[in-house]
Amino acid sequence: METQFLTLAALCAALVPAAAAAFLLDRARAAEFCAEQATLRAQAQGRCLGMIARELEAPGLSLLGLAARLPPSAATQVEAEGRRLLCLSEEVADHLLAQPGPRGLAESRIPLCPLLHEAVESVSRLMGEGARHWRITPEAEALTLLADRRALCRAITQSLARAARETRAGDCIALRVVRAAETVALVIEDEGAGLPRDDLSGLGAGLGEGTRGLSLGLSAARELMRAHGGELTLEAAPGIGARTWLTLPRGRVLEDQAAA
Repeated sequence: METQFLTLAALCAALVPAAAAAFLLDRARAAEFCAEQATLRAQAQGRCLGMIARELEAPGLSLLGLAARLPPSAATQVEAEGRRLLCLSEEVADHLLAQPGPRGLAESRIPLCPLLHEAVESVSRLMGEGARHWRITPEAEALTLLADRRALCRAITQSLARAARETRAGDCIALRVVRAAETVALVIEDEGAGLPRDDLSGLGAGLGEGTRGLSLGLSAARELMRAHGGELTLEAAPGIGARTWLTLPRGRVLEDQAAA
């Protein structure tokens, strides 16, 4: 009897660790499944928010362009509604991309010239011909970059939409390149009113005197630039206009025909 008892005790002792291990394995699998489901839900939410941002941006730009062709008595209200929709679009985009974690990039060789014209066309088409005057310098068209085309185009388009929102009918928006030893920057200059000193956001702290904060919708574009190892900053001078700097590391320049 004693031998049987000892044998049963030994068997139980051997089974307990195995059962515990099986239990822990099941818990790990359940946790992994929950994490996968959470990732899928986040991706679905991201696609939904991205679509909402685009759907708000298109009518916002269209209303700004329409306001330029209406009598002054009606233009003010239409323009205000267009600006409101653009602000909502940018806030949704910010909420989508201002999330922690690295951004995945599908990098390829990108000639900048067609990308710039595509971004300008997408904004001006919605606003109507002649709503804004666009000027792209030859130096900006001469670059070929290593980048994610979709992400870079989105950052440029959002920056152009901001410039369009802050300007009036007939104003000029210029795109030029500034080269430095370690960086190259696409600079978007507009003739908007800028912001009064009291409206400069604390989000711009550390970016330099007179730099406007990014609370008006450029956080998403900034995250896309940072994913490339770059940065986005915005400077405003009241009564003069603003400059949006989309800066990339010099190592992302594959070809620079203007500097050759």
